[in-house]
Amino acid sequence: MSNLIIVESPTKIKTIKRYLSDDYEVVASKGHVRDLPKSKLGVDIDNNFEPKYVNIKDKEGVIKDIKKLAKKSDHVYLAGDPDREGEAISWHLALLLGLDLNDKNRVTFNELTETGIKAGMSHPRSIDINLVNAQQARRILDRLVGYKLSPFLWRKIRKGLSAGRVQSVAVKMICDRENEIRAFVSQEYWSIDGKFSANGERKTFAAKLNTVDGEKPELKNKEQADEILKRLEGAEFVIDKVKKSVHRKSPAAPFTTSTLQQEASRRLSFQARRTMKTAQELYEGVEINDMGQTGLITYMRTDSLRISDEARAAAYDFIRKKYGDKYIPDTPKKYKTKGNAQDAHEAIRPTHPEVTPDTVKASGVTNDQYKLYKLIWERFIASQMSNCLMDTVSVDISANGCNFKATGYSVKFDGFTVLYEEAKDDEGEKKNVLPPIKSGDSIKVRNLEGNQHFTQPPARYTEATLVKAFEETGIGRPSTYVPTITTIINRNYVERDGKQLKPTSLGEVTNQLMSEHFDKIVDVKFTANMEKSLDEVENGKKSWVKTLQDFYSDFDEELTEAEEAMDGKRIKVPDEETDQLCELCGKPMVIKIGRYGKFMACSGFPECKNTKKIVQETGGICPYCGKKVLLKKSKKGKKYYGCEDNPECKFMTWDVPTEEKCPKCGSTLFQKGGKNGILICHKPDCGYERNLSNGG
Repeated sequence: MSNLIIVESPTKIKTIKRYLSDDYEVVASKGHVRDLPKSKLGVDIDNNFEPKYVNIKDKEGVIKDIKKLAKKSDHVYLAGDPDREGEAISWHLALLLGLDLNDKNRVTFNELTETGIKAGMSHPRSIDINLVNAQQARRILDRLVGYKLSPFLWRKIRKGLSAGRVQSVAVKMICDRENEIRAFVSQEYWSIDGKFSANGERKTFAAKLNTVDGEKPELKNKEQADEILKRLEGAEFVIDKVKKSVHRKSPAAPFTTSTLQQEASRRLSFQARRTMKTAQELYEGVEINDMGQTGLITYMRTDSLRISDEARAAAYDFIRKKYGDKYIPDTPKKYKTKGNAQDAHEAIRPTHPEVTPDTVKASGVTNDQYKLYKLIWERFIASQMSNCLMDTVSVDISANGCNFKATGYSVKFDGFTVLYEEAKDDEGEKKNVLPPIKSGDSIKVRNLEGNQHFTQPPARYTEATLVKAFEETGIGRPSTYVPTITTIINRNYVERDGKQLKPTSLGEVTNQLMSEHFDKIVDVKFTANMEKSLDEVENGKKSWVKTLQDFYSDFDEELTEAEEAMDGKRIKVPDEETDQLCELCGKPMVIKIGRYGKFMACSGFPECKNTKKIVQETGGICPYCGKKVLLKKSKKGKKYYGCEDNPECKFMTWDVPTEEKCPKCGSTLFQKGGKNGILICHKPDCGYERNLSNGG
């Protein structure tokens, strides 16, 4: 052996070794090997913020093994992930191994394929110290906020709390949205909607009142709507204008980290963490029939929309063979990356466009891997296809000074929509098919009515819409989206309500304190500008020490002022009231938030110290013993279902209990695999199953 390649993840080893000779040994650092110490600040503020790195305790064995292999090697290649974090890991390894930082020993793989690996190995470079410094600056920033601010929160709210720079902004965004919802006053309004038919046809088409006497009407109540309806009684409805045009609908761009997380949430109901875990597996490599261990997608942490010429050519080959030349655009589709994007990588795309989702599924990958690969593959192929062409018709209908508008369309050429269309949070109206009509035609009213509506408050954030807001406001970068959301949930500042994210009482109290005394920390623009400063450090335009100095001088002043203003004061986190009574003393039970989440406690504390877990019944009956099935959470916060008699009864499942009973034995049926999955009976020796996708 003469060459050693050090990667981050052990999963990559098999994939990389497939494409290199026996002269190369591949070993994994399993992430970071050095970090700031856990027990103290680890940053010398008075000495240009010099960090005091220590070897991570759990990595001593890994470090020892890597050093032993490095001594035997003629050359060591540092192959951390192609981002700031990977650059920093490579830098730490170089220092531990005594490597020359000017040597060209840094290699990166945008994709774990033969092409990607050989391209990476043929272009080694020295470690990019600007990338390292950008990561160091972020790490030290977060350490300063966490270690300086957390003790303040312990003294003023509750021991054990922790503060984070980007996390605090995320909590504020969620709290602000909750306050908007509470303050929202719904307003009544009315619309006039009609159903019309033309030329003696039975089929109707829809049209809405657009103007009255040339003005947009504001119908605030039923009386105003009825006035319009009375005015239209017996009126002749005439086609005033017909406008026909061809609308070109372009495909969505290939995925970035943000858009992948959003679309996986909308289409697959994947939480961001699940999406990125699965994407990491697809990038690092899975076993594919006739191909072996293969990296199926490019690097999944990116905000770039760039596509290589080779990838585009491979996509065209597939499109031409599958759909024909007319589905290939006259000029290549190119998508513009947003101004604050780093553009260090390509967009997320399949490494082998010819490897279809069906091929991947037949290779025995996990269900999550198949679903996510299919999404990425279809999005990329569609992004390189021709536009969809639609014949659109816009019709103005006049009657007694009132104007109604109807729009409709028909597909002239399906283009990319033959394969994929982007999902929307709001799908909008259904297709409205208009009959052949021309200006001057009289049409018949089939139905005309006023409809009451109420304005709706803004929706709570979901993971998908929060990630979208992060991207739009410039908070964080692709690698930080998932850790940020995971952290604020794990710290009990935010909780899930279905797909929605809402603040806990602890989150709201903490946010109020932060907003009053640390307004810069929770300010969206300030945090976005800090991200820009880190980008400037990465590009060599700004000193990382100056960036820290600019931040810390203001932060330290805010902290001192907050300590003085809050001297001797504490803030109580309000308890949630319940209708349950304490079985020991009869006083009401309340819900409190502790270090490990919510629990129920007696309101008579400290006289009565009764506490118990919060039990959420599902209505399901245990198939083993007949007792209640409860919703529970694992140590990592994942929901599962188990018998209330645990540990005596061992029944547990990830499948969701339903109201439906088994037709064979009468036991509760459980839903497995989402809306297109199956209903299954878990009663021993029953075996009943029913497919949901085809109704049975």
